[in-house]
Amino acid sequence: MLLCVSASHKTASFELLEQLSAHTSALGPAIVAQGEPVQGAVVVSTCNRFEAYVDMAEPLTPGAGVEATLQAIGQATGVPASSFDGSYRVVEGNDVAQHLFSVASGLESVVVGEGEIAGQVRRALKTARHEGTTTPELERLFQRASETQRGVKNATALGRAGRSLVRLSLELADSRVADWTALRVLLVGTGSYAAATLAALRDHGARDITVFSPSGRGERFALKHQIAVSTDLRDAVASADLVITCTSDLAITADVIGKRAPGLIIDLGMPRNVDPAVAAKGVALLDLELIRLHAPLDELQATDAARQVVLDAARRFTVLGEHRNVAPAVVALRRHVFGVLDAEIDRARGKGDDGRIEQALRHMVGVLLHTPSVRAQELAEQGHADRFTDAIATLFGAVPDEDAESDEGSDTAASA
Repeated sequence: MLLCVSASHKTASFELLEQLSAHTSALGPAIVAQGEPVQGAVVVSTCNRFEAYVDMAEPLTPGAGVEATLQAIGQATGVPASSFDGSYRVVEGNDVAQHLFSVASGLESVVVGEGEIAGQVRRALKTARHEGTTTPELERLFQRASETQRGVKNATALGRAGRSLVRLSLELADSRVADWTALRVLLVGTGSYAAATLAALRDHGARDITVFSPSGRGERFALKHQIAVSTDLRDAVASADLVITCTSDLAITADVIGKRAPGLIIDLGMPRNVDPAVAAKGVALLDLELIRLHAPLDELQATDAARQVVLDAARRFTVLGEHRNVAPAVVALRRHVFGVLDAEIDRARGKGDDGRIEQALRHMVGVLLHTPSVRAQELAEQGHADRFTDAIATLFGAVPDEDAESDEGSDTAASA
């Protein structure tokens, strides 16, 4: 059973999200270590979202899965369980696919349609693979989420309608900037988010851009993107008119600000890269919490079209999953019936059958199996695969092999 524990800008405070995002490296393994019912976990952590997608063994009540996940989050992040009260929502079962597909497509973002989340979802799966916490069902879930995101991007105007947090922050800064071409900009950070920020700055007309890297990767980033590099943060801040931070740690504190302070600092980091105390130095600070307050309203037509793509994809995901669930029962039924058939054919051969009886029996069995096979798929699509499994066990004593390949069941059902 799939389960998602989600804390986002819709349910949790900025401070809680900041605390959670600071300690995510060992969270997936911590969730899996909770016990045998937890089979796998993938954690998605962004500046406005913290979610644990968990594959639980069945049968299991959702409450047990939620408790295990919250306990692991508390252990890995140091955030007490009491802090989560009222700050998260639980998505379970078939609804998990629709939720993740919506998240990956940017429909649940602060700025609807923003593009960064798609890459963050892909990286979450990559991290889980590296940590060994994925399962076949989680792999299928996240791969379909990426496919759905691409479908939304290609089939709707959501991506064009939506704007990323980076671009929104620069639009908010427009009122303070008379001429972007004359602006001296310092970019703190060299990750993928920094590259997106650099592209947005150039689109606005910024040309005088310097990078500083707390991790020492500045020279390589500067060479790749043809910008200047600084190895002294204090001097770089003093020389800048605008500072944009997008790294993983606290980078700018009040003591970094000298006699000459930049007019504006945009903090895109999670957790915070800039100490709010810099405001006492006369610096205007634009952080994620403030940016979030200026997020535009949904553009209804593009959003509705995108949600329909997501809904259709989630339905397909669920139907395919149910087909996979019922396949072992179909295989068990066919194995039972054909076992009886082979015994009867052997008996007929012993009495001198010339092959006509065998041909007639095989045709009859194929006809008889067609309706149960179709009905199995129908029940699966309705979420009642267990009814078919129980029925064949009761009527024929045919018990599904849990290790039976799902595609084997599909092939045999199709041939009936």
